[in-house]
Amino acid sequence: MRKKVNIIGAGYSGLAAACYLAKEGADVTIFEKNNSIGGRSRQFEQDGFIFDMGPSWYWMPDVFDTFFADFGKKTSDYYHLHRLSPSYRVVFGENDVVDLPSNLDELYETFERIEKGSASKLKIFLDEASYKYDVGINEFVQKPSKSIMEFASLKVFKGALRLQLFKSFSKYVRQYFTNPKLIQILEFPVLFLGAKPQNIPALYSLMNYADIVGGTWYPMGGMFKVIEAMHALATELGVKVNINHAVEEIVIEKGITKGIKANGAFYPSDSVLASADYHFVEQNLIPKEYRKYDEAYWDKRVMAPSSLLFYLGIDKKLKNLLHHNLFFDKDFDQHAVEIYDTPEWPSDPLFYACVPSITDDSVAPEGKENLFLLMPIAPGLNDDETLREKYYHVIMDRLEKLTDQEIRSHVIYKKSYAVNDFIADYNAFKGNAYGLANTLKQTAVLKPAMYNSKIKNLFFAGQLTVPGPGVPPSLISGKIAAIESIKYFKTTTK
Repeated sequence: MRKKVNIIGAGYSGLAAACYLAKEGADVTIFEKNNSIGGRSRQFEQDGFIFDMGPSWYWMPDVFDTFFADFGKKTSDYYHLHRLSPSYRVVFGENDVVDLPSNLDELYETFERIEKGSASKLKIFLDEASYKYDVGINEFVQKPSKSIMEFASLKVFKGALRLQLFKSFSKYVRQYFTNPKLIQILEFPVLFLGAKPQNIPALYSLMNYADIVGGTWYPMGGMFKVIEAMHALATELGVKVNINHAVEEIVIEKGITKGIKANGAFYPSDSVLASADYHFVEQNLIPKEYRKYDEAYWDKRVMAPSSLLFYLGIDKKLKNLLHHNLFFDKDFDQHAVEIYDTPEWPSDPLFYACVPSITDDSVAPEGKENLFLLMPIAPGLNDDETLREKYYHVIMDRLEKLTDQEIRSHVIYKKSYAVNDFIADYNAFKGNAYGLANTLKQTAVLKPAMYNSKIKNLFFAGQLTVPGPGVPPSLISGKIAAIESIKYFKTTTK
Protein backbone atom coordinates (compact mmCIF):
# COMPACT_ATOMS: atom_id res chain seq x y z
CA MET A 1 0.00 0.00 0.00
CA ARG A 2 1.36 3.43 -0.94
CA LYS A 3 2.37 5.66 1.92
CA LYS A 4 0.59 9.00 1.99
CA VAL A 5 2.60 12.14 2.80
CA ASN A 6 1.28 15.64 3.38
CA ILE A 7 3.81 18.45 2.82
CA ILE A 8 3.32 21.96 4.19
CA GLY A 9 4.66 24.64 1.84
CA ALA A 10 5.34 24.75 -1.91
CA GLY A 11 8.72 26.47 -1.92
CA TYR A 12 12.05 24.95 -3.01
CA SER A 13 12.39 22.53 -0.09
CA GLY A 14 8.75 21.42 -0.23
CA LEU A 15 8.80 20.78 -3.98
CA ALA A 16 12.16 18.99 -3.76
CA ALA A 17 10.97 16.75 -0.93
CA ALA A 18 7.78 15.99 -2.85
CA CYS A 19 9.73 14.85 -5.90
CA TYR A 20 12.00 12.51 -3.96
CA LEU A 21 9.11 11.02 -1.97
CA ALA A 22 6.98 10.52 -5.08
CA LYS A 23 9.91 8.87 -6.85
CA GLU A 24 9.94 6.27 -4.05
CA GLY A 25 6.26 5.59 -4.59
CA ALA A 26 4.65 7.80 -1.96
CA ASP A 27 1.28 9.48 -2.52
CA VAL A 28 2.25 13.13 -1.98
CA THR A 29 0.10 16.22 -1.55
CA ILE A 30 1.50 19.70 -0.95
CA PHE A 31 -0.57 22.28 0.96
CA GLU A 32 0.31 25.91 0.18
CA LYS A 33 -1.31 28.81 2.05
CA ASN A 34 -0.74 31.38 -0.72
CA ASN A 35 -2.49 31.58 -4.08
CA SER A 36 0.61 30.48 -6.00
CA ILE A 37 3.52 28.09 -5.54
CA GLY A 38 7.11 29.14 -4.97
CA GLY A 39 7.28 30.42 -1.40
CA ARG A 40 9.74 33.30 -1.27
CA SER A 41 10.48 32.66 -4.95
CA ARG A 42 7.00 33.55 -6.14
CA GLN A 43 6.50 35.80 -9.15
CA PHE A 44 3.91 38.40 -10.07
CA GLU A 45 3.07 40.38 -13.20
CA GLN A 46 1.83 43.95 -13.42
CA ASP A 47 1.42 46.15 -16.48
CA GLY A 48 3.71 43.93 -18.53
CA PHE A 49 6.45 43.80 -15.86
CA ILE A 50 7.27 40.36 -14.47
CA PHE A 51 8.84 40.47 -11.01
CA ASP A 52 10.62 37.69 -9.12
CA MET A 53 9.58 38.40 -5.54
CA GLY A 54 12.62 36.99 -3.75
CA PRO A 55 15.80 35.15 -4.80
CA SER A 56 17.51 36.69 -7.81
CA TRP A 57 20.99 35.05 -7.74
CA TYR A 58 21.43 31.66 -9.41
CA TRP A 59 24.61 30.22 -7.92
CA MET A 60 25.82 26.61 -7.56
CA PRO A 61 24.38 25.36 -10.86
CA ASP A 62 25.77 21.91 -10.04
CA VAL A 63 23.24 21.59 -7.18
CA PHE A 64 20.34 22.19 -9.58
CA ASP A 65 21.92 19.86 -12.15
CA THR A 66 22.22 17.12 -9.51
CA PHE A 67 18.60 17.57 -8.44
CA PHE A 68 17.19 17.12 -11.93
CA ALA A 69 19.69 14.35 -12.75
CA ASP A 70 18.33 12.36 -9.80
CA PHE A 71 15.16 12.04 -11.87
CA GLY A 72 16.82 11.40 -15.22
CA LYS A 73 16.35 15.02 -16.28
CA LYS A 74 18.49 18.04 -17.12
CA THR A 75 17.95 21.69 -16.24
CA SER A 76 17.89 22.40 -19.98
CA ASP A 77 14.78 20.23 -20.23
CA TYR A 78 12.94 22.99 -18.38
CA TYR A 79 14.73 26.34 -18.69
CA HIS A 80 17.62 28.07 -20.43
CA LEU A 81 20.53 29.32 -18.33
CA HIS A 82 22.56 32.38 -19.31
CA ARG A 83 25.88 33.09 -17.59
CA LEU A 84 26.21 36.76 -16.70
CA SER A 85 29.38 38.53 -17.76
CA PRO A 86 30.43 40.57 -15.88
CA SER A 87 28.96 38.60 -12.98
CA TYR A 88 28.00 41.78 -11.13
CA ARG A 89 29.07 45.34 -10.38
CA VAL A 90 30.19 46.77 -7.04
CA VAL A 91 29.75 50.52 -6.63
CA PHE A 92 32.10 52.08 -4.09
CA GLY A 93 31.34 55.71 -4.92
CA GLU A 94 30.93 58.20 -7.75
CA ASN A 95 32.93 57.00 -10.77
CA ASP A 96 34.32 54.25 -8.56
CA VAL A 97 33.02 50.86 -9.64
CA VAL A 98 34.47 47.37 -9.97
CA ASP A 99 32.92 44.94 -12.44
CA LEU A 100 33.64 41.30 -11.60
CA PRO A 101 34.54 39.45 -14.82
CA SER A 102 33.20 35.95 -15.32
CA ASN A 103 36.50 34.95 -16.93
CA LEU A 104 38.91 33.83 -14.22
CA ASP A 105 42.08 35.22 -15.86
CA GLU A 106 40.40 38.59 -16.28
CA LEU A 107 39.36 38.50 -12.62
CA TYR A 108 42.96 37.85 -11.56
CA GLU A 109 43.94 40.92 -13.58
CA THR A 110 41.20 42.97 -11.89
CA PHE A 111 42.42 41.97 -8.44
CA GLU A 112 46.04 42.69 -9.38
CA ARG A 113 45.13 46.22 -10.54
CA ILE A 114 43.51 46.93 -7.19
CA GLU A 115 46.18 45.34 -5.00
CA LYS A 116 49.62 44.33 -6.25
CA GLY A 117 50.33 40.65 -5.60
CA SER A 118 46.69 39.78 -4.98
CA ALA A 119 46.27 37.67 -8.13
CA SER A 120 48.57 34.94 -6.86
CA LYS A 121 46.94 35.11 -3.42
CA LEU A 122 43.49 34.79 -4.99
CA LYS A 123 44.61 31.60 -6.73
CA ILE A 124 45.65 30.10 -3.39
CA PHE A 125 42.46 31.36 -1.73
CA LEU A 126 40.32 29.75 -4.46
CA ASP A 127 42.23 26.50 -4.29
CA GLU A 128 41.36 26.22 -0.61
CA ALA A 129 37.79 27.34 -1.36
CA SER A 130 37.52 24.59 -3.97
CA TYR A 131 38.37 21.96 -1.37
CA LYS A 132 35.81 23.40 1.05
CA TYR A 133 33.18 23.49 -1.68
CA ASP A 134 33.81 19.84 -2.53
CA VAL A 135 33.63 18.67 1.09
CA GLY A 136 31.00 21.22 2.13
CA ILE A 137 28.48 20.74 -0.67
CA ASN A 138 29.09 17.07 -1.47
CA GLU A 139 29.46 15.80 2.10
CA PHE A 140 28.96 18.31 4.90
CA VAL A 141 25.54 19.70 3.91
CA GLN A 142 24.19 16.33 2.76
CA LYS A 143 23.79 15.04 6.32
CA PRO A 144 20.58 15.10 8.42
CA SER A 145 22.71 16.26 11.40
CA LYS A 146 21.24 13.87 13.93
CA SER A 147 24.67 13.20 15.41
CA ILE A 148 28.15 14.69 15.28
CA MET A 149 29.35 11.22 14.23
CA GLU A 150 27.82 11.80 10.79
CA PHE A 151 30.78 14.10 10.10
CA ALA A 152 33.41 11.56 11.13
CA SER A 153 34.17 10.41 7.60
CA LEU A 154 37.85 9.97 6.77
CA LYS A 155 37.76 12.83 4.26
CA VAL A 156 36.16 15.29 6.69
CA PHE A 157 38.33 14.12 9.59
CA LYS A 158 41.58 14.42 7.64
CA GLY A 159 40.58 17.77 6.25
CA ALA A 160 39.24 19.27 9.47
CA LEU A 161 41.99 21.87 9.64
CA ARG A 162 41.53 22.83 5.99
CA LEU A 163 37.79 23.28 6.55
CA GLN A 164 38.59 25.96 9.17
CA LEU A 165 35.35 25.70 11.09
CA PHE A 166 36.76 27.61 14.04
CA LYS A 167 38.35 30.56 12.25
CA SER A 168 36.22 33.57 11.36
CA PHE A 169 35.72 34.35 7.71
CA SER A 170 36.71 37.96 8.35
CA LYS A 171 40.13 37.03 9.76
CA TYR A 172 40.65 34.44 7.06
CA VAL A 173 40.13 36.88 4.19
CA ARG A 174 42.50 39.37 5.79
CA GLN A 175 45.26 36.76 5.78
CA TYR A 176 45.32 37.13 2.01
CA PHE A 177 44.18 40.67 1.20
CA THR A 178 44.55 44.14 2.67
CA ASN A 179 42.70 46.34 0.19
CA PRO A 180 39.25 47.24 1.63
CA LYS A 181 37.56 46.88 -1.76
CA LEU A 182 38.82 43.35 -2.29
CA ILE A 183 37.87 42.43 1.27
CA GLN A 184 34.32 43.70 0.77
CA ILE A 185 34.01 41.88 -2.56
CA LEU A 186 35.06 38.62 -0.94
CA GLU A 187 32.94 39.15 2.18
CA PHE A 188 29.81 39.93 0.19
CA PRO A 189 28.75 36.33 -0.63
CA VAL A 190 28.67 35.25 3.02
CA LEU A 191 26.04 37.90 3.72
CA PHE A 192 23.66 35.38 2.13
CA LEU A 193 24.39 33.22 5.18
CA GLY A 194 22.86 35.75 7.53
CA ALA A 195 25.63 37.02 9.81
CA LYS A 196 28.60 39.34 9.91
CA PRO A 197 31.80 37.95 8.37
CA GLN A 198 33.33 38.05 11.86
CA ASN A 199 30.77 35.45 12.99
CA ILE A 200 30.79 33.18 9.95
CA PRO A 201 33.25 30.23 9.89
CA ALA A 202 36.03 30.42 7.29
CA LEU A 203 34.57 27.20 5.90
CA TYR A 204 32.20 29.41 3.94
CA SER A 205 34.87 30.67 1.59
CA LEU A 206 33.20 27.89 -0.38
CA MET A 207 30.71 30.65 -1.27
CA ASN A 208 33.54 32.52 -3.01
CA TYR A 209 34.24 29.43 -5.05
CA ALA A 210 30.54 29.25 -5.96
CA ASP A 211 30.60 32.93 -6.93
CA ILE A 212 33.90 33.18 -8.80
CA VAL A 213 34.39 29.74 -10.30
CA GLY A 214 30.84 28.40 -10.41
CA GLY A 215 29.61 31.66 -11.84
CA THR A 216 26.52 33.85 -11.65
CA TRP A 217 23.74 32.60 -13.90
CA TYR A 218 20.24 33.67 -14.84
CA PRO A 219 17.36 31.38 -15.87
CA MET A 220 15.73 33.21 -18.77
CA GLY A 221 12.25 34.23 -17.69
CA GLY A 222 13.33 34.66 -14.09
CA MET A 223 13.99 32.54 -11.01
CA PHE A 224 10.36 31.42 -11.05
CA LYS A 225 11.30 29.26 -14.04
CA VAL A 226 13.11 26.99 -11.57
CA ILE A 227 9.96 26.74 -9.45
CA GLU A 228 7.91 25.97 -12.57
CA ALA A 229 10.41 23.29 -13.53
CA MET A 230 10.25 21.64 -10.12
CA HIS A 231 6.46 21.81 -10.16
CA ALA A 232 6.36 20.25 -13.62
CA LEU A 233 8.62 17.43 -12.45
CA ALA A 234 6.55 16.92 -9.30
CA THR A 235 3.34 16.79 -11.36
CA GLU A 236 4.91 14.25 -13.70
CA LEU A 237 5.70 12.13 -10.64
CA GLY A 238 2.11 12.32 -9.46
CA VAL A 239 2.40 15.00 -6.77
CA LYS A 240 -0.75 17.02 -6.08
CA VAL A 241 -0.54 20.69 -5.03
CA ASN A 242 -3.35 22.46 -3.20
CA ILE A 243 -2.89 26.24 -3.23
CA ASN A 244 -4.94 28.52 -0.96
CA HIS A 245 -4.85 25.78 1.67
CA ALA A 246 -3.54 27.16 4.96
CA VAL A 247 -2.70 24.36 7.39
CA GLU A 248 -4.35 24.96 10.76
CA GLU A 249 -3.21 21.92 12.72
CA ILE A 250 -1.00 18.85 12.60
CA VAL A 251 -3.12 16.12 14.15
CA ILE A 252 -1.09 13.95 16.53
CA GLU A 253 -2.13 10.90 18.53
CA LYS A 254 0.27 9.15 20.93
CA GLY A 255 3.34 10.64 19.23
CA ILE A 256 2.22 9.80 15.70
CA THR A 257 0.96 12.33 13.15
CA LYS A 258 -2.35 11.25 11.69
CA GLY A 259 -2.61 14.03 9.15
CA ILE A 260 -3.34 17.73 8.94
CA LYS A 261 -6.27 20.09 9.08
CA ALA A 262 -6.40 22.72 6.33
CA ASN A 263 -9.26 25.06 5.47
CA GLY A 264 -11.38 23.26 8.03
CA ALA A 265 -10.97 19.79 6.47
CA PHE A 266 -8.95 16.81 7.72
CA TYR A 267 -6.39 15.20 5.39
CA PRO A 268 -5.04 11.90 6.72
CA SER A 269 -1.45 10.82 6.01
CA ASP A 270 1.26 8.43 7.13
CA SER A 271 3.72 11.26 7.70
CA VAL A 272 3.92 15.05 7.54
CA LEU A 273 6.84 17.05 6.17
CA ALA A 274 6.86 20.72 7.13
CA SER A 275 8.75 22.99 4.76
CA ALA A 276 6.97 26.11 5.99
CA ASP A 277 8.47 28.36 8.68
CA TYR A 278 9.77 25.97 11.37
CA HIS A 279 8.97 28.28 14.27
CA PHE A 280 5.40 28.86 13.08
CA VAL A 281 4.74 25.18 12.46
CA GLU A 282 6.06 24.12 15.84
CA GLN A 283 4.58 26.88 17.96
CA ASN A 284 1.20 27.09 16.22
CA LEU A 285 0.37 23.78 14.54
CA ILE A 286 1.65 21.28 17.13
CA PRO A 287 0.20 20.77 20.64
CA LYS A 288 2.49 22.17 23.32
CA GLU A 289 3.34 18.78 24.83
CA TYR A 290 4.84 17.64 21.52
CA ARG A 291 7.03 20.66 20.80
CA LYS A 292 10.78 20.07 20.70
CA TYR A 293 11.63 23.73 21.37
CA ASP A 294 10.00 26.51 23.38
CA GLU A 295 9.75 30.24 22.69
CA ALA A 296 12.80 30.93 24.85
CA TYR A 297 14.85 28.72 22.52
CA TRP A 298 13.62 30.54 19.44
CA ASP A 299 14.22 33.96 20.95
CA LYS A 300 17.88 33.04 21.40
CA ARG A 301 18.35 32.07 17.74
CA VAL A 302 20.44 34.42 15.63
CA MET A 303 18.34 35.23 12.60
CA ALA A 304 19.49 36.23 9.16
CA PRO A 305 18.29 39.66 8.01
CA SER A 306 14.94 40.73 6.78
CA SER A 307 14.74 43.07 3.79
CA LEU A 308 13.00 46.12 2.48
CA LEU A 309 12.21 45.44 -1.18
CA PHE A 310 10.92 47.60 -3.99
CA TYR A 311 9.58 46.27 -7.28
CA LEU A 312 9.69 49.11 -9.81
CA GLY A 313 8.57 49.48 -13.39
CA ILE A 314 10.58 52.16 -15.24
CA ASP A 315 9.31 53.79 -18.44
CA LYS A 316 12.78 54.12 -20.01
CA LYS A 317 16.03 52.17 -20.33
CA LEU A 318 18.57 52.73 -17.56
CA LYS A 319 22.28 53.41 -17.94
CA ASN A 320 25.36 52.65 -15.83
CA LEU A 321 23.84 49.52 -14.31
CA LEU A 322 24.39 45.81 -14.85
CA HIS A 323 22.00 42.94 -14.12
CA HIS A 324 23.32 42.74 -10.51
CA ASN A 325 24.65 45.83 -8.71
CA LEU A 326 25.92 46.13 -5.14
CA PHE A 327 26.10 49.61 -3.64
CA PHE A 328 28.90 49.63 -1.07
CA ASP A 329 29.42 53.39 -1.05
CA LYS A 330 28.63 53.64 2.68
CA ASP A 331 30.12 52.08 5.81
CA PHE A 332 29.76 48.31 5.47
CA ASP A 333 30.50 47.65 9.16
CA GLN A 334 28.03 50.24 10.46
CA HIS A 335 25.16 48.76 8.47
CA ALA A 336 26.10 45.29 9.78
CA VAL A 337 26.06 46.57 13.38
CA GLU A 338 22.56 47.98 12.84
CA ILE A 339 21.37 44.61 11.55
CA TYR A 340 23.04 42.25 14.03
CA ASP A 341 24.28 44.08 17.15
CA THR A 342 21.85 46.93 17.81
CA PRO A 343 18.84 46.08 15.62
CA GLU A 344 17.43 49.28 14.18
CA TRP A 345 16.57 50.86 10.86
CA PRO A 346 19.94 51.71 9.27
CA SER A 347 21.41 55.19 9.37
CA ASP A 348 23.23 54.87 6.02
CA PRO A 349 22.27 51.61 4.36
CA LEU A 350 24.00 49.57 1.72
CA PHE A 351 21.65 48.23 -0.93
CA TYR A 352 21.37 46.01 -3.99
CA ALA A 353 19.81 46.79 -7.38
CA CYS A 354 18.81 44.13 -9.88
CA VAL A 355 17.83 44.98 -13.47
CA PRO A 356 16.91 41.62 -15.05
CA SER A 357 15.47 43.34 -18.13
CA ILE A 358 19.06 44.14 -19.17
CA THR A 359 19.48 40.40 -19.76
CA ASP A 360 15.89 39.34 -20.44
CA ASP A 361 13.49 41.30 -22.67
CA SER A 362 10.55 39.19 -21.50
CA VAL A 363 10.36 40.69 -17.99
CA ALA A 364 9.56 44.27 -19.06
CA PRO A 365 7.66 45.93 -21.93
CA GLU A 366 9.76 47.12 -24.86
CA GLY A 367 11.78 50.23 -24.07
CA LYS A 368 11.15 49.87 -20.31
CA GLU A 369 13.11 48.48 -17.40
CA ASN A 370 12.40 46.10 -14.53
CA LEU A 371 14.14 47.33 -11.37
CA PHE A 372 14.32 45.38 -8.11
CA LEU A 373 15.82 47.08 -5.04
CA LEU A 374 16.78 45.37 -1.78
CA MET A 375 18.00 46.88 1.48
CA PRO A 376 18.97 44.40 4.24
CA ILE A 377 17.45 45.22 7.64
CA ALA A 378 17.28 43.58 11.05
CA PRO A 379 14.40 41.14 11.56
CA GLY A 380 11.66 42.10 13.99
CA LEU A 381 11.69 45.85 13.29
CA ASN A 382 8.59 48.00 13.31
CA ASP A 383 7.47 48.36 9.72
CA ASP A 384 5.11 50.93 8.25
CA GLU A 385 4.54 52.85 5.03
CA THR A 386 6.16 56.02 6.35
CA LEU A 387 9.45 54.21 7.02
CA ARG A 388 9.31 52.41 3.68
CA GLU A 389 8.80 55.67 1.85
CA LYS A 390 11.63 57.33 3.75
CA TYR A 391 14.11 54.64 2.71
CA TYR A 392 12.78 54.56 -0.84
CA HIS A 393 13.98 58.13 -1.23
CA VAL A 394 17.24 57.46 0.64
CA ILE A 395 18.03 54.69 -1.84
CA MET A 396 16.81 56.63 -4.85
CA ASP A 397 18.86 59.70 -3.96
CA ARG A 398 22.03 57.62 -4.04
CA LEU A 399 21.03 55.45 -6.99
CA GLU A 400 20.38 58.50 -9.14
CA LYS A 401 23.55 60.25 -8.04
CA LEU A 402 25.82 57.24 -8.44
CA THR A 403 24.44 56.25 -11.84
CA ASP A 404 24.08 59.84 -13.09
CA GLN A 405 20.44 59.67 -14.18
CA GLU A 406 16.91 60.59 -13.20
CA ILE A 407 14.88 57.54 -12.23
CA ARG A 408 12.11 58.49 -9.77
CA SER A 409 10.13 60.53 -12.26
CA HIS A 410 10.16 57.54 -14.63
CA VAL A 411 8.68 55.05 -12.14
CA ILE A 412 5.30 53.92 -13.51
CA TYR A 413 4.80 50.98 -11.16
CA LYS A 414 5.93 50.64 -7.55
CA LYS A 415 5.36 48.02 -4.88
CA SER A 416 7.14 47.69 -1.55
CA TYR A 417 7.63 44.60 0.59
CA ALA A 418 9.13 44.28 4.08
CA VAL A 419 8.85 42.73 7.55
CA ASN A 420 5.05 42.79 7.83
CA ASP A 421 4.70 41.13 4.42
CA PHE A 422 7.16 38.34 5.24
CA ILE A 423 5.10 37.59 8.34
CA ALA A 424 1.75 37.78 6.53
CA ASP A 425 2.77 35.74 3.47
CA TYR A 426 5.21 33.22 4.95
CA ASN A 427 4.59 33.29 8.73
CA ALA A 428 8.28 34.22 8.83
CA PHE A 429 9.72 34.26 12.34
CA LYS A 430 10.37 37.94 13.19
CA GLY A 431 9.76 38.74 9.53
CA ASN A 432 13.11 37.28 8.48
CA ALA A 433 13.88 37.00 4.77
CA TYR A 434 16.80 34.54 4.77
CA GLY A 435 16.17 32.15 7.66
CA LEU A 436 18.63 31.22 10.38
CA ALA A 437 22.13 32.69 10.40
CA ASN A 438 24.92 30.18 9.65
CA THR A 439 27.04 31.02 12.67
CA LEU A 440 29.29 28.36 14.20
CA LYS A 441 26.84 27.89 17.08
CA GLN A 442 24.06 27.32 14.54
CA THR A 443 25.83 24.90 12.22
CA ALA A 444 24.93 21.25 11.53
CA VAL A 445 23.79 19.47 14.73
CA LEU A 446 23.38 22.87 16.43
CA LYS A 447 20.55 23.92 14.09
CA PRO A 448 16.88 23.20 14.81
CA ALA A 449 16.58 19.50 14.04
CA MET A 450 14.91 17.98 10.99
CA TYR A 451 13.09 15.56 13.25
CA ASN A 452 11.17 15.71 16.54
CA SER A 453 11.96 12.88 18.96
CA LYS A 454 8.48 13.24 20.45
CA ILE A 455 6.78 12.64 17.09
CA LYS A 456 7.90 9.66 15.03
CA ASN A 457 6.67 10.73 11.60
CA LEU A 458 7.08 14.51 11.42
CA PHE A 459 10.01 15.98 9.50
CA PHE A 460 11.18 19.53 8.82
CA ALA A 461 12.85 21.12 5.80
CA GLY A 462 13.72 24.66 4.75
CA GLN A 463 15.92 27.55 5.75
CA LEU A 464 15.44 27.24 9.52
CA THR A 465 16.89 23.74 9.66
CA VAL A 466 19.70 21.77 8.00
CA PRO A 467 21.68 22.79 6.00
CA GLY A 468 20.75 26.50 6.07
CA PRO A 469 19.59 29.56 4.11
CA GLY A 470 19.71 30.02 0.35
CA VAL A 471 18.13 28.35 -2.66
CA PRO A 472 20.63 25.48 -3.18
CA PRO A 473 20.63 24.60 0.56
CA SER A 474 16.82 24.62 0.53
CA LEU A 475 16.82 22.16 -2.38
CA ILE A 476 19.23 19.94 -0.46
CA SER A 477 17.16 20.30 2.71
CA GLY A 478 14.09 18.94 0.93
CA LYS A 479 16.08 15.97 -0.34
CA ILE A 480 17.49 15.10 3.09
CA ALA A 481 14.09 15.41 4.80
CA ALA A 482 12.54 13.17 2.14
CA ILE A 483 15.27 10.56 2.67
CA GLU A 484 14.65 10.60 6.42
CA SER A 485 10.92 10.17 5.83
CA ILE A 486 11.57 7.24 3.48
CA LYS A 487 13.83 5.63 6.11
CA TYR A 488 10.98 5.93 8.60
CA PHE A 489 8.59 4.16 6.24
CA LYS A 490 11.08 1.35 5.69
CA THR A 491 11.48 0.75 9.45
CA THR A 492 7.72 0.69 10.00
CA THR A 493 6.98 -1.77 7.20
CA LYS A 494 9.46 -4.45 8.19
